[in-house]
Amino acid sequence: MAVTALVTMSHSPLMGRNDPEPEVVAAVDAAFEEARAFIGDFAPDLVVMFAPDHYNGVFYRLMPPFCIGARALSIGDYDTAAGPLDVDREVALRIVRHVLSRDVDVALSERLEIDHGVAQPLEILFGGIDAVPVVPVFINGVAEPLGPVRRARQLGQAVGEAVAGLDKRVLFVGSGGLSHDPPVPQLDGAAPEVAERLIAGGVLSREARAAREQRVLEAGQALAAGAATVQPLNPQWDAEVMRVLAAAEFDVVDSWTPEGFVEDAGHSSHEVRTWIAAYAALAATAGRYEVISSFYRPIPEWVAGFGITAARPAA
Repeated sequence: MAVTALVTMSHSPLMGRNDPEPEVVAAVDAAFEEARAFIGDFAPDLVVMFAPDHYNGVFYRLMPPFCIGARALSIGDYDTAAGPLDVDREVALRIVRHVLSRDVDVALSERLEIDHGVAQPLEILFGGIDAVPVVPVFINGVAEPLGPVRRARQLGQAVGEAVAGLDKRVLFVGSGGLSHDPPVPQLDGAAPEVAERLIAGGVLSREARAAREQRVLEAGQALAAGAATVQPLNPQWDAEVMRVLAAAEFDVVDSWTPEGFVEDAGHSSHEVRTWIAAYAALAATAGRYEVISSFYRPIPEWVAGFGITAARPAA
């Protein structure tokens, strides 16, 4: 039987580019060091990572709510490494088959392109994008319309069931969230050239990628200066999400709505679906669990309610 544990974390492409005060950076670094120590003690054989995309690998030409990569490649945005991940294809296919058998429709990709939403956690927590065997699980967190929040919980539960019979130590990682509303384009009302990019995708030119990254940087600078052009962070919402997941109150999770997420915490707060799936996967394998470390700071410079948690089966 699998032995499981969990780490969830926010990501931000502005880390190292638009940093807050040194004491805040030091606190984040200390929290990541604690997470790395937890992972080192757990010594996973496999990482199952739930993560979003930001119109870098998955586009409206075919936008699945969920997709599991049997093979995956990092595009290398925001100075993350480019190249192939060390995907455990056999386990990925096992997960796909089981998730489908549990009436959760999930897509399969033999060439899943991932961005900083996957690459940054792999680099921060493990030291590289190919440092550990992984199964990447894409969860749509930006492209409207989005399905009920409970579907992320159902996906996570099915993924947990799929790995429960493995003779492996499996770490579930949720990457994304919490409250944030960066300048990610919306298809509805987009200019024709932007809409075409969101639909067709393709490789951005160096100039286009630089312009895109500059817009995100300027949003972080404006938010930190109190001249926000984006929705402010919501620490109260973030705290409630973290409390509910730590308490395994999945009935509360099932009552959350996509509209409520956007109204309370910004369009990209839907990335917290990755945390929901990861906690549901842990619950499916461990039953009761306990959160052993929990960190949170609202960091406007990174346009992120920034959280890091670690959890394991309850004693």
